[in-house]
Amino acid sequence: CARERCPVAFIGVATGDGRLVLDDSHFGDRPIDMDIKVLLGKPPRMVRKVRSVKRRHTRLDLANVKPLDALVRVLHLPAVADKTFLVTIADRTVTGRVARDQMAGRYQLPISDCAVTTMGYKTFKGQAMATGERSPVALLDGPASGRMAITEAIMNLAAADVGDIGQIRLSANWMAPCGDRGEDAELYRTVEEVGLRFCPKLGVSIPVGKDSCSMHSVWTGRDGEERKQVSPLSLVVSSFAPVNDVRLTLTPDLKGGSEPTKLVYVDLSKGEKPLGATALSQVYSQLGDTHADSDAALLKRFFNAMQKIVRSSLALSYHDRSDGGIVVTLAEMAIGGGRGVSARLPDGDVLEELFNEQPGAVLEVKAKNLAKVLSLFKAARVPACECGEVLNFEKRFEVFVGERRAISTDVMFLRRAWSETTYRMQAQRDNPVTAREEYDNALDANDPGMTFRLTFDPEKGAPKAVGGERPRMAILREQGVNGHIEMAAAFALAGFDCRDVHMSDLISGRVDLDEFRGLVACGGFSYGDVLGAGSGWARSILYNDELKAMFSRFFARGDTFSLGVCNGCQMLAQLKDIIPGASRWPKFVRNMSEQFEARLSCLEIEPSPSIFFRGMEGSRLPIPVAHGEGRVWTDGRAPAVCAAHFVDSYGRPTTRYPYNPNGSIGGQTAFTSEDGRATIMMPHPERAFRACQLSYNPGTFKVNGPWMRMFENAYAFATGQS
Repeated sequence: CARERCPVAFIGVATGDGRLVLDDSHFGDRPIDMDIKVLLGKPPRMVRKVRSVKRRHTRLDLANVKPLDALVRVLHLPAVADKTFLVTIADRTVTGRVARDQMAGRYQLPISDCAVTTMGYKTFKGQAMATGERSPVALLDGPASGRMAITEAIMNLAAADVGDIGQIRLSANWMAPCGDRGEDAELYRTVEEVGLRFCPKLGVSIPVGKDSCSMHSVWTGRDGEERKQVSPLSLVVSSFAPVNDVRLTLTPDLKGGSEPTKLVYVDLSKGEKPLGATALSQVYSQLGDTHADSDAALLKRFFNAMQKIVRSSLALSYHDRSDGGIVVTLAEMAIGGGRGVSARLPDGDVLEELFNEQPGAVLEVKAKNLAKVLSLFKAARVPACECGEVLNFEKRFEVFVGERRAISTDVMFLRRAWSETTYRMQAQRDNPVTAREEYDNALDANDPGMTFRLTFDPEKGAPKAVGGERPRMAILREQGVNGHIEMAAAFALAGFDCRDVHMSDLISGRVDLDEFRGLVACGGFSYGDVLGAGSGWARSILYNDELKAMFSRFFARGDTFSLGVCNGCQMLAQLKDIIPGASRWPKFVRNMSEQFEARLSCLEIEPSPSIFFRGMEGSRLPIPVAHGEGRVWTDGRAPAVCAAHFVDSYGRPTTRYPYNPNGSIGGQTAFTSEDGRATIMMPHPERAFRACQLSYNPGTFKVNGPWMRMFENAYAFATGQS
């Protein structure tokens, strides 16, 4: 605890005598002295007398609703709309084992169906997680809402290489306003249906969960009248499963390509197209009297067929039908890939075909694989058909229902509608100027999205030293730092003998930097950043004479090198006066967006003396970003030696948000000392040294990620090979 600066107090002992005793040293008495059985004894069983309530509901009235107007409304609904404002304020790459996060595609939009992480830094095995909920359906039928929540969680998980459906485990989070008229009975019916019938038919278990059974509040208004707010019965399901190969995970963004690609529509509706309790009914302030439902046997057959498709790499993209209906599924796939769609759905009522939320999915497959995919679904007795094609060089979005053109617009229009909700939220919470910049990026019809350029082969690393020499590397951290594990993994895989070094180790004298050839100050939130960006960490060195002398000796040695990333970058920047050739380094201040930024950005490596970037000059590479104070600020002196800068989709240095997530002038985000032995950078290269760590990879990177060469360059320097 002392080493980790973790406050701790030892308050007692476990005696085994079956008594709980609390001594009060102040008053000299024992406020508690009791038999533990009294506290942990079996409580009386709760008994509730409940009564079911039949409620009458009004049929939907959608007589004058036009399909395109309805789609625009639905795309603005928070349950459907772009949620970038919520996703990008949390670090999604920490640990370096995240293979699939919320963002997908070359435009990095939050449309992923499931989350996937790896089990380690050398394996492609991992685990997947997805969620599902259908609370609006519970207003009509509680058990149906439970079935639909589980169905959504499982269909989201179908995008990953899970294998048999029996591998899935569920966690059920129940919420209900118990005690309210009819709600207890509805909760009982739903739990009974899920636990005793639906899940056993699927072969899936729910070993864990939680409940919140007081989802209502009562208060007295200013007029003296009693008010009551009731939350309807809700089941939020989290699904978990092991993954055989994280690289096989399908994402929703349309890929297109040189070969024609087709769309496959999987419809598990069994011919029923209800519109009650859908996104469509909500945006017209109605509920309706019909609802979506799920069949366990059909769902199980679909999942197992999908797993064969995933394992055989027969599909390019996958997205399930959930909130908004199949037209939203197609729209999100088109928006995510920036490609047009021409789709034809079965004949029927236009609104019912477009907006029903029955279980279903859309797959993008190469034309040559279409017959094989359809045969797999047919063999599993799962309804599936070809429903259209991807338009690689057009932004047209058109959907036919039978022979009738129901929707005819373009992808840019849909993107603006889908992203307006997140823009409004960002503009209220963050800097409205940067929020508008991000929203307006979708106006560029020619935007190619994230594009990369390599001036080196990532699979051909720097040569290893003869005899397997392993230079000692200090993985330096302070209280709150959380990026040290992945940093150690990257350097270890490059050939270093990595040692975990806490600042308390140096202060106590347990460790001396004289033992090491390399030092890396890792990312995280040292002292919770309450003392400023890396400032508390830096001052613990500068205001301690022994530590300052130790670091000065290390930096002065000609055979050492150092790296600072994120919080470590901010810290080393404030040690510039004791780092040879680093006196012009800038400091880092709050992002222009006034918000923590977690993004996958694109950097271009500049020519510089940095030992880390040798042979990488001119490369344009993806890299994770996770910082709140990364904007470069200088005092007007001669500029430091810049080693890398952010670029936009066209490869130009930029200050435009979010291509440049912090607003640094010229996109500058990495600097080096004059001799190249010390380098600082704000993004996280240690979270992209494997190809499977990238949130977007169009096939450019195979096994090694774009930044493995950086760590191999450090090894080459430490062993005298460069």
